[in-house]
Amino acid sequence: MKRLFIAFLLVFVGVAGALAQPGGTELALAKEYVRKQEWAKAAATFQGLPAEVQQSPVAYPDYLKTLLQLKLYKDAEKLVKKTTKRAPDLTGGGVDAGTVLAAAGDEAGAQRLWQRLVDGLSAARIVGAATALRLAGQPALAEAAWLRGRRLANNEAAYADQLLELYAQTGQTQKTVEEVLRLVGREPARLADAQNVLQNVLREEKDFEPLEKTLLADVRATPDRTTSAELLIWVYVQRKDFFGALMQAKALDRREQRDGARVLDLAQIAFENKDYESAIEGYDYIRTTYPGGQYYAFARQRAINAREAQIKASFPVDAAKIRALLTEYDDLLKELGRSPATAAVLRDQAMLYAFQLDEKDRAMALLNQVIEMPRVRAELAAEAKLALADIYLLKGEPWESTLLYSQVEKVMKETPTGHEAKLRNGRLNYYKGDFELAQAHLDILKTATSREIANDAMALSLLITDNTGLDLDSTHQALRRYAAVELLVFQNKLPQAIARLDSLLRQHPGHSLTDEALYLKATLLARMRDYAGAVTALRQIVDNPKYDVLSDDALFTLARLEEENLNQPAAAMEHYNQVLTKYPGSIFTADARRRYRKLRGDAVN
Repeated sequence: MKRLFIAFLLVFVGVAGALAQPGGTELALAKEYVRKQEWAKAAATFQGLPAEVQQSPVAYPDYLKTLLQLKLYKDAEKLVKKTTKRAPDLTGGGVDAGTVLAAAGDEAGAQRLWQRLVDGLSAARIVGAATALRLAGQPALAEAAWLRGRRLANNEAAYADQLLELYAQTGQTQKTVEEVLRLVGREPARLADAQNVLQNVLREEKDFEPLEKTLLADVRATPDRTTSAELLIWVYVQRKDFFGALMQAKALDRREQRDGARVLDLAQIAFENKDYESAIEGYDYIRTTYPGGQYYAFARQRAINAREAQIKASFPVDAAKIRALLTEYDDLLKELGRSPATAAVLRDQAMLYAFQLDEKDRAMALLNQVIEMPRVRAELAAEAKLALADIYLLKGEPWESTLLYSQVEKVMKETPTGHEAKLRNGRLNYYKGDFELAQAHLDILKTATSREIANDAMALSLLITDNTGLDLDSTHQALRRYAAVELLVFQNKLPQAIARLDSLLRQHPGHSLTDEALYLKATLLARMRDYAGAVTALRQIVDNPKYDVLSDDALFTLARLEEENLNQPAAAMEHYNQVLTKYPGSIFTADARRRYRKLRGDAVN
């Protein structure tokens, strides 16, 4: 900002100085005519100015523009020649002469002039000429000028920033990639800069493939060059290929004898993106490679969390696997002891007992241990209270639930945990059919600092407004019935929920909730292993073009069922491909592409 202010001040002083000189008033008038595009008046006024003013920085660009607008090419040529002799930098070292020729229709002459200029550039003229050529709409010649400067400097990294900007602005992806690799090869500290450039240039899936191949070859040829490996990790993360990223991170970690921090970060990213298999791979690497390391306990616990999420994401949830997870948690507690540091393990166990095994009393006992544990983190105690409130809701005691939610809201005000409590209170009111009170909670959360909470609040709020309109006090039987179904789902009463959905679909045909009801029914049927019924419900969404909001969700879910549960790989491939072609902006695109490639037999890292 300081440099910008100084530059502005110098220009201001220059303009003020010019206006103070003889002819200053006429110059101001000429520039006003230019602003109004009154070219003839501007030309007449400029012509009356002294030569030194015509060829000054404050007059020359506008005067040349005026002459070109009036097609006075001979006058423009004379002005450029005189100004080049007096101040060559002002004309880009002579670039403007070519601009005049091109404007006059002699494009070939302009190209010859520009090429001679580039071929004869001295080191001192590189920046001015290359910049002027770029502004003249000659990116190829601007590139040639920068490259000449690089040769004159005998430095392969010279003018890297200017070339990267040029390649990026003109969409030259391959040259951008080559320049980035050249830059980080010579200046590893600029890796972050290189990633920012690539982030802006590589927009399509096809753009990443040549870069990936180049980096793989470079990593194999020069394994000690870490910048290529780091860039390759970055490419894999952009493509959501977390397993490939972890493989590279593990290789780097072993080679440089790091502490596993990079692997841990990637495992966390994979977990957040629901790639549980890759997350487990990363956590297990830290657990086995650094058994006494600073990240061991965290990685050990997160590995179990990832396996838990993986099991719960599979239809149906296997009770035997849930009990195996509980045994793993018990082993972890035996190893690390029960303390504030492992209180989260007790909370995780409680959720499994309550929601997967229907052992609510045992779950509540564990949560109360967390809440009453001395020196336990306030946030964790609040999370345990939220879980306890959820269990009361499972038991059909909503008043106890809302009491606990409200306690956490008050104690953890303006924190993510407090916002989560408000969201659950809003959802509870939605379950009860009190949409006005639910909206009061949700409206506050739309600007929550946590994007996930804000998105959840927005989604539920839209569901309510889309199916009630502005009159929240009126009777909206369809939405009330749908909300009651969602409460049954929360309570794991799946057969009753499906029966209620069927009733809703019969009694409210063509309602705006139909696609949501069909999609929810499909997921519930899949959880109960009725895959044929799930497919039927999903096809009702996929085959009806009016259900555009959930179409990509339904199509991807259909493909997953065909791949994982129905042993129909060809059908799954077809539907994954439809996700890619019909919904390229879908959140399922990356996963659909990975699964499609795997079914096709590609070597997927």
